[in-house]
Amino acid sequence: MYRYETHLHTSPVSKCARKTVRENVEFYKSAGYAGIFITNHFIDGNIDIDRSLPYEERINFYFSDYEEGARIGRELDFPVFCGIEMSYRGTDFLVYGLDKEWFLTHPEIEQMKKTEELALMVSEGALTVQAHPFREAAYIDHIRLFPRCVHGVEVYNANRTDFENAMAEQYAQNYGLLPFAGSDNHVGGDQKRFGGMEAETPIVDEADFVRRVKNGELQTFRHIIAE
Repeated sequence: MYRYETHLHTSPVSKCARKTVRENVEFYKSAGYAGIFITNHFIDGNIDIDRSLPYEERINFYFSDYEEGARIGRELDFPVFCGIEMSYRGTDFLVYGLDKEWFLTHPEIEQMKKTEELALMVSEGALTVQAHPFREAAYIDHIRLFPRCVHGVEVYNANRTDFENAMAEQYAQNYGLLPFAGSDNHVGGDQKRFGGMEAETPIVDEADFVRRVKNGELQTFRHIIAE
């Protein structure tokens, strides 16, 4: 099976990430993965940039880590794909299938409610997944669920508790949403628990990934490295 990391943060774009793009690419290649999706915090989340800067400048900065990853991936013959993690007061969404040009031509998304923004992205062919929907933390006021706005749910997030993941799986089953998994890795090779999606044949590009996930052709996996 071909394993893919679907939820990965890199430095410097994600303010909370601790490893560079190159460190992550080299680690996942050495770990035997078939590819990775870089899903940094979007301009509505924990991104390391001045939010007063023009929209275009923020978008260019946002995609700079992915673009570096794609270059390194070509150098090392290792596929690096693009995704994003949108945020709304501690509620997060993974989005796949939209590129930099799409975001540059849609500055209006900053003025939209999240339900409207997600609906627009879905109408444009994106795959939307609610990440760690039952995450609890001091900075999260309350749990929010968006079952009518997403295709799937992250039923296994390697950095969440077994209870939170079990609740997410139950939520996905009850609403008939696609099961999804990812590591939510912020520390590269220092990560010990991993999750993601696996396929019987290699993923060609983001559009291929979106189509195959929507069709239920990929499976979740979880892996723990013994300490």
